[in-house]
Amino acid sequence: MERAEFLKIMGTGTLLTCAGCSLLSCASDDVSPTGPAADVDFTLDLSQPPNVTLNNVGGAVSANGIVIARASATNIVAVSQACTHQGTAVVFRPSRNDFQCPNHGSVFSLSGSVTQGPATRPLRRFNTELSGNSLRVYS
Repeated sequence: MERAEFLKIMGTGTLLTCAGCSLLSCASDDVSPTGPAADVDFTLDLSQPPNVTLNNVGGAVSANGIVIARASATNIVAVSQACTHQGTAVVFRPSRNDFQCPNHGSVFSLSGSVTQGPATRPLRRFNTELSGNSLRVYS
């Protein structure tokens, strides 16, 4: 095999591989991102260093595939962390009281509903119950 023929074959293989990767990165909303299990029930100790930000309005933490955020003095919300578009971890934006996907810009309300695409499906919402320093997150 001559060098030119070898390079042509290798170039074609590389091109096809890159094209396949590009198509996968533009997958549709049919992508099933990994998220929390069907039944969720765990408790966070808000006196522990990883969770103390939840004592203040605007604070947020991630645990077990869920983003928990203190939206107001009396409202703590919990939603699935994986964006329903392609599974990127959403972040809480306290200045806007919403969740945003940093990958493609989808925005979700505190209830998890889509307010800006490309996502078309809502984030799963979980119940929260605060008792002293114990915050329970459950299905």
